[in-house]
Amino acid sequence: MVELRHLPRQPVMQDWSSKMNRDRMNNRMNNQEAPEFDERIIALDRVTRVVKGGRRFRFRATAVVGDNKGKVGVGVGKGTDAPTSIQKAIAKAKKDMINFKLNGTTIPHEVQVAFGGAVVFLKPASQGTGVIAGGAVRAVLEAAGVKDVLTKSLGSTNKINNSYATVEALSQLKEPAFKAKESKK
Repeated sequence: MVELRHLPRQPVMQDWSSKMNRDRMNNRMNNQEAPEFDERIIALDRVTRVVKGGRRFRFRATAVVGDNKGKVGVGVGKGTDAPTSIQKAIAKAKKDMINFKLNGTTIPHEVQVAFGGAVVFLKPASQGTGVIAGGAVRAVLEAAGVKDVLTKSLGSTNKINNSYATVEALSQLKEPAFKAKESKK
């Protein structure tokens, strides 16, 4: 029978490299600011071009960028790989941003806009209703900072046209006081 001897325990030395890596990671997380814009990918599609030698595949990304305070933009980018197309779409969305006035957590008045075959109807909602929308329209409104709104997508279900129609509808919104004066005339 083999006799087991218990050796005195030595204190476990912590690996200095793992501690250093953990500290470095914590510093990175603490120094990282909150992102300036809310970036969302609406669609990522693989598109094909037929050439003499066969098919050429590329990617098309549709992105929406907003600050959740009444500023939003939509962009479409194409590239040979998905990350490139996403970066291009986000850059285009940041370049083409629009501003609009919110009435609390909702929009000031009803608006209906057509873009291509897509028609988007936006209607103000009471506080606590939420964003009643689907797909691309929801992504644009949430990135814009609208919390309570009723919507209806009529016509085409194309995500690109619906997102552009939503941005156009938001750009047509007038300030609440201006709309009230206009309706009294």
